[in-house]
Amino acid sequence: MTSKMPDCATARARVVIESVSPVVDGGRFPAKRVVGDTIDIAADIFADGHDELAAVVRYREPGRRAWLEIPMSLLTNDRWHATFEAVVPGVHVFSVEAWVDPYKSWATKLAKRVAAGQDTTVDLQIGARLLKEAADRAKAKDAMRLRRLATTLHPKDGSRTAAETTAQSEETIALASKYADRTHSSVSPGSYAITVDRARAGFSAWYEMFPRSCSPVQGQHGTFRDCESRLSYIAEMGFDVLYLPPIHPIGVTARKGKNNAVKCTRGDPGTPWAIGSAEGGHKSINPLLGTLEDFQSLVRQSREYGIEVALDIALQCSPDHPYVKQHPDWFRRRPDGTIQYAENPPKKYQDIYPLEFDNDDWQAMWLELRSIFEYWVDAGVRVFRVDNPHTKPFAFWEWLISSLKEKHPDLIFLAEAFTRPKVMYRLAKLGFTQSYTYFTWRREKWELEQYLTELTQSDASEFFRPNFWPNTPDILMDYLQEGGRPAFQSRLVLASTLSGNYGVYGPAFELCVNVPREKGSEEYLNSEKYELKHWNLDDSRSIKGLLAQMNSIRRSHPALHRTNNVRFQHVDNNQLIAYSKHDALSGDLVLTIVNMDYRYAQSGWIDLDFDDLPIQDNTVLRVHDLLSGATYEWRGRRNYVALDPQVMPAHVFEVLMPGSADTLSGDDAPVRRHP
Repeated sequence: MTSKMPDCATARARVVIESVSPVVDGGRFPAKRVVGDTIDIAADIFADGHDELAAVVRYREPGRRAWLEIPMSLLTNDRWHATFEAVVPGVHVFSVEAWVDPYKSWATKLAKRVAAGQDTTVDLQIGARLLKEAADRAKAKDAMRLRRLATTLHPKDGSRTAAETTAQSEETIALASKYADRTHSSVSPGSYAITVDRARAGFSAWYEMFPRSCSPVQGQHGTFRDCESRLSYIAEMGFDVLYLPPIHPIGVTARKGKNNAVKCTRGDPGTPWAIGSAEGGHKSINPLLGTLEDFQSLVRQSREYGIEVALDIALQCSPDHPYVKQHPDWFRRRPDGTIQYAENPPKKYQDIYPLEFDNDDWQAMWLELRSIFEYWVDAGVRVFRVDNPHTKPFAFWEWLISSLKEKHPDLIFLAEAFTRPKVMYRLAKLGFTQSYTYFTWRREKWELEQYLTELTQSDASEFFRPNFWPNTPDILMDYLQEGGRPAFQSRLVLASTLSGNYGVYGPAFELCVNVPREKGSEEYLNSEKYELKHWNLDDSRSIKGLLAQMNSIRRSHPALHRTNNVRFQHVDNNQLIAYSKHDALSGDLVLTIVNMDYRYAQSGWIDLDFDDLPIQDNTVLRVHDLLSGATYEWRGRRNYVALDPQVMPAHVFEVLMPGSADTLSGDDAPVRRHP
């Protein structure tokens, strides 16, 4: 509180603007959207007294100097909103401006006087003056029109009825309000930002693959050319992002052997995350994989299949990395003079040196690390998976990502940060496009419902864009170990329908590899991180067909292109989880039901609630299972479901509301009635 008298502008700005959205941390960070999204701007707007108000959203697209304005409309209880479509990637800036609308306020009072049968002669004179003042601010044609309207408010025959009608017409009010006096308008405190990413940032299917395991010859190191031969297989499954672990030279010193053995044996290839050798560092390619030209060929060939190559950037070094000799101050040394290798007790990574960001040469180091990304951007990469970003300074990532996206707004960064929630959220605020999540470990129904509610209905939904992974090279969760094929199937359906972005580590995923290194471990036995693999892609146990089916379903149904539209449905069996997704623009409605029990068949009654789509007791629905092709006829809100995990642990239903039966996919499928 202050006793200081405000300046004139502040004193005469009567309108209050509060609770602007979408705003992250008071405007410190941008909210996030993707191209094609409808951006909804809202704010609480009110003033003293009973005057009518007007408000606009002022926004500027990236690369443009001109500000655009769109009028806001009142929703309810002083909450106003406006929408515009995101059409270009980059940072959009917006603010809210509001003012008292003198003519509309006058017209509202006039209507009350007319309804009460009162004399309006003086009121019409006031209205005429307001129209003339608006004319002075208007453009040529509108100015002439406003002056003509002003004369009609001085009726020569003494009859005020026609003048009152003209004064209150929507056309007159709109024209006068268009040129209202905004000298004493109020503006939201500062401008706010929205980062608009390209569509793939919000909807993507990732497939992780080790290039060195792509050779058709068992025991032979794979190459980028071998990867090209694998592209048709990946495309047939419907993936649009091919994520490669680090492709750089691998260190020899302290190289790990099979199953993370401290000592390697002859022929052990080492882990790709131990980056750097005499052959180069982060801007070099492991010669066993091929050349830069070979890599660029893979990038081009992938695009022919509609696939983007994502590259793993791990900002760490093997003891043989050129940085170790060139920049010894970039690493932390122990009292005995040796460099501290990476540790995450009880795990030890003797083959990896972490970079020491708290050093006197930090500026040169930051610039060099950014140049790594720039190098691969120049090589054609637009998608990066970043390893362990939570172990590097927040300020570094904010600077690096923003500076890179200034020139390349189409870049996508996936944060591999399995850490505390607030740290994960901070990285997302700083600029990471997508984020790994706790989905990998959420195996119970209540856990998934609680976690998705947090991600989609809290403030995190404005900036945290989840990417769901059932498995990774580092994580073989216990559910998959225990449940085998049915567990892999159910986790696939959950990941691909709950989140707009999801990914799998293959071919281990489609082949349902689920043997841990030892009991209680999330590490794979004979992990691909430490040895070459020769995968039998035609194994009869493969669920590649289901992967292809789910990715096809995702592409065909706009309701599945987003994460934040999930709505959980009540089922009276805790082993069954059900949720719907609705796309209002297309009318697409998808209902997914998954049996969480990989051992036994489960059944129950589902109570449907589809928000603004009412269902009465006599409403007849047709639900078409996009997995089996079967069509069922349901009646009313409460319906029966049963799922056997040994057959298929999930339904993915296209829901047909009454009156839209002729649009059903596979409409000629037989109709079955559930009890």
